[in-house]
Amino acid sequence: MKLKQQPEDFRVEELTAAAAGDAGEFALYRLDKTGWTTPDALAAVRRRWNIDFRRLSYGGLKDRHAVTSQHLTIFRGPKRNLTHERIAVTYLGQRSEPFAAQDIAANRFTITLRSMSDTEVSQTVAALAEVQTCGLPNYFDDQRFGSVGDPPTFIAKEMVLGRFEEALKLALAAPYEFDRREAKREKATLRAHWGDWPALKAKLPRGHARSLVDYLATHPTDFKGAVARLRPDLQGLYLSAYQSHLWNRMLAAWLTRVLGTENLAVVELKLDRVPVPVRVPDDKQSEWESLALPLPSSRVKPVAGALWSEVAEEVLRAEGLTLAELRIRGLEKPFFSKGERAGCVRPANLTHAATTDELNPGKQRLTLTFDLPRGSYATMLVKRVTSCSPTP
Repeated sequence: MKLKQQPEDFRVEELTAAAAGDAGEFALYRLDKTGWTTPDALAAVRRRWNIDFRRLSYGGLKDRHAVTSQHLTIFRGPKRNLTHERIAVTYLGQRSEPFAAQDIAANRFTITLRSMSDTEVSQTVAALAEVQTCGLPNYFDDQRFGSVGDPPTFIAKEMVLGRFEEALKLALAAPYEFDRREAKREKATLRAHWGDWPALKAKLPRGHARSLVDYLATHPTDFKGAVARLRPDLQGLYLSAYQSHLWNRMLAAWLTRVLGTENLAVVELKLDRVPVPVRVPDDKQSEWESLALPLPSSRVKPVAGALWSEVAEEVLRAEGLTLAELRIRGLEKPFFSKGERAGCVRPANLTHAATTDELNPGKQRLTLTFDLPRGSYATMLVKRVTSCSPTP
């Protein structure tokens, strides 16, 4: 099976009821992009329009290897359109509030799976029926962990443990698979001269990394202060990656305890092999469908006897931490998100159609269309229906 053989094989449309009018200080836009991450596309827009990042707001991240459509607002933004290297920004009007995640009703996906045999198509269609019956575990998928290197090291965990120099070095100098040429060159310079802040200041181009190096040139041991000066959007990405990893492990532990391995199969993710239900006993159906697990942080208080509390403590014990310790000591910001996430989701308006694959002779293509709640990953559905393996 081939996924994303071409960008047009993976389409995402953000569904929203957010309306634009003539009044308000926030300009609303639709961002259509192909082959860009959301942060990189927005950075290109900011450069073209000379917009400070603090004026810009959006609701979520969309895939890079895809054709995607989403919304954003810019405080007192220009009332015009923009096109730039497979990016199109369309001005929709004004609104009184910035666009945020809460404005996203759902995401609509159209995904084409290619180079499939007749048997693979039949197995995938059968697995789709299982998902409709059993639900889909709402794991965060690999896109959430772009800031995690190989071997996996979480910047936020280093921050939690007070190892601020290591956190900063990972944030500024660790390789990232989608780094562009300029970023690769900058990171190589940082690694080669780490600690020699005056030399780095002279060698680095103007930008975020140089501003942090400039701070260290006059405060050479204050790595906590330098971490505090990381861009807020990057701080948020680092904390959400670690928190999401811990949440995934909580969900995996819950499924194993409650449903039992005899009712589970396994899907391989970047960081873990995770269980998914292939059957749900009748007496567990309601508990599973209504499951919501808290996002782990020090603001979540353990509840004696609650299963979610037991699995959270189990997961954090393996990290050498407790819930109370899951915070960045000595800094007011950043902080881990607070809230709950549904454990089980079901794709809405799910359809599928198999036809001859014009790109792979002798093979079939299977096109799936469905809606998922904001924050849920279509790639998890694809993995669930195409690459499950029995529990060991």
